[in-house]
Amino acid sequence: MSADLAVVPAPDHAHAADHGHGDGHGDHAVVENNFMGMPNIKLAMWAFLGSECMFFGSLVGTYFFYRGKALAGPLPGDVFDLTITSISTFLLLMSSLTMALAVDAIKQRKPDTTRKFLFLTALLGATFVGFQVYEFAHFVDKGLKLSTSLFGSTFYVMTGFHGGHVTVGVIWLTIVAVLIGKGKLNTGRLPINVEVAGLYWHFVDIVWIVIFTFVYLLEFIR
Repeated sequence: MSADLAVVPAPDHAHAADHGHGDGHGDHAVVENNFMGMPNIKLAMWAFLGSECMFFGSLVGTYFFYRGKALAGPLPGDVFDLTITSISTFLLLMSSLTMALAVDAIKQRKPDTTRKFLFLTALLGATFVGFQVYEFAHFVDKGLKLSTSLFGSTFYVMTGFHGGHVTVGVIWLTIVAVLIGKGKLNTGRLPINVEVAGLYWHFVDIVWIVIFTFVYLLEFIR
């Protein structure tokens, strides 16, 4: 996204600068809110996602380190239901599509369309979390708890943190959609705000693809 979307200088500042009488605040604001052509808020999100990659990488790595070392059941093959997990995964993947459509709509200056896609994305995310809660309850009924075994501990921590991230994303997208509807967001900063939320949402989707592929699918294809 071009840097001019990050901050839109007030017309009077821009006019004054053209005539050499401005105080420089407009240009100073652009410099303050951009680094190497990238808005600071977007740069900060990329930095945050980089740290999150390491965080989830450590969780997935820990799961695989202890994979197959559980001394007590139930084991993954005893509790995993690929049908239910596949449905929830499909819903989360569809939420990436609706999030992309929301970003595209705001770039075209269509706030109402953006708001609808944000609500739809949040709804799909909330449904995914609902499936995860149901899955956890099903696993507990089968005897798999956090303290049952190494499998239970590493699995619940890994997927639980991911579910928490999805929940944060659902709340974030809902708040942005509501604020757009009420006209509470600065229109000049609106595209970058939606794009940053989209970066976060696509990240949690990608993390789940990794978890679904290397945790669930491997149990059924090995």
